Amino acid sequence: MKINPNGFREYDARWLFEKDIDLEGIRDLGKGLGSQIIRHTKKKNPRVIVGHDYRSYSEEIKKTLTNGLTSTGCHVEDIGLSLSPTVYFAQFNLNSDAIAMITASHNENGWTGVKMGIKKGLTHAPEEMSELKDITLNKKFIEGKGSVKNIENFKKIYKDDLTKKNKIKKKIKAVVACGNGTAGVFAPEILRGIGCEVVELDCNLDWSFPKYNPNPEDLEMLHAIAKAVKDKNADIGFGFDGDGDRCGVIDDKGNEIYSDKIGLLIARILSSKYQNSKFVVDVKSTGLYSKDKVLLENKCETIYWKTGHSHIKRKVNKEKALAGFEKSGHFFFNQPIGYGYDDGINSAIQVCHLLSIRNKKMSEILSELPKTYQSPTMAPFCKDEEKYKVVEEIVKKVEDLKKQNIKIDNQLITEVLTINGVRFSLADGSWGLIRASSNKPSLVVVTESPTSNDRKKIIFNFIDGLLQETGKIGEYDQKI
Repeated sequence: MKINPNGFREYDARWLFEKDIDLEGIRDLGKGLGSQIIRHTKKKNPRVIVGHDYRSYSEEIKKTLTNGLTSTGCHVEDIGLSLSPTVYFAQFNLNSDAIAMITASHNENGWTGVKMGIKKGLTHAPEEMSELKDITLNKKFIEGKGSVKNIENFKKIYKDDLTKKNKIKKKIKAVVACGNGTAGVFAPEILRGIGCEVVELDCNLDWSFPKYNPNPEDLEMLHAIAKAVKDKNADIGFGFDGDGDRCGVIDDKGNEIYSDKIGLLIARILSSKYQNSKFVVDVKSTGLYSKDKVLLENKCETIYWKTGHSHIKRKVNKEKALAGFEKSGHFFFNQPIGYGYDDGINSAIQVCHLLSIRNKKMSEILSELPKTYQSPTMAPFCKDEEKYKVVEEIVKKVEDLKKQNIKIDNQLITEVLTINGVRFSLADGSWGLIRASSNKPSLVVVTESPTSNDRKKIIFNFIDGLLQETGKIGEYDQKI
């Protein structure tokens, strides 16, 4: 049996299939998860929804995980080829006790993993992942007799739920890019269903991802969408990741809009309708939220929180926030707009509502926000067993620099936020972030400046200098 302990991540599980985990390891993971679900629900035969993404090995992994689940007594309900939000929705629609989605999300081909949850609308928290790791690796399994039931055509139920309540009045021409991932069999049809004219880009399923990895933070994917928007004279461009829980946006001029700014534009619309609301945003997101005149006029509060879909979901749930937004493209809409979980297609739908309500081009709506210069999310390689220690070291260095009144580009460090890695702000509102990736052996670096593009780059160079001093940093996936 092969199962690398490092694959139990902060809030889900991910491995390179066969290198770090084999089918026997997957079966034990199923036994561990089933045992955990039984202990938490206190049910002998809890009902568990399972689904899988479109990778060559995902269905086999799902069947093997299912064998592990049923050996503990779980009754498994299999909804087939799915997006992560389809599985999340199924827990509400079918009123099940837990979910397990076989996906590596935006990770490159060769990766596999599981997103799982027990309480409706939420996925595992770090403490639940630690518990699962302990149960699985130490084989603290419950034995029982479960069953498997196939749920036919659940895809239609999910699609109908989104289309029937989201019709738009304005005709919107949208480029829909799926990177040959699973969203290709969901997103175009749903967006047509609400009234969009859809231009499909790489929507045919191909688990080799021949053109680019389905990741709406990947510049290669964003540039492909931008070209298609301009070539087709489209109003908007949408890019979805491998399991459809994230969405990236390109405006009518072919400019990529980082998702935190899209979130702010949506929050503005929602704040007018739902005054005194709370919004949760991750620490990678623009600093514009806290000072936004529209949100303040509508007496709305913004809470900055830990990056990661599970962290934001839980914070939105705890605070009873109307919505949550991550720079990575995870958007979380609570009732009455959604069910609290992240759904990339629902995010695209809310952008369509924004265009319809404002009756302006996306570039015109975006121009209403104060100008800031943002970096993409950049990920330098750092070993799983070293990345958190490296971040601890950087946190201490930045805190010391603040105490010493050290300036960056002639700007004092005015605030150091350490809720998730370290986010430091300068006197002019510029900021930089360093944190450990939750799902890969890498760090995460983001910078932003309201002042200049040069200052954004200077902050990055400053961060990169700190990281290189550790001697534990490899190549970046992309750089500014």
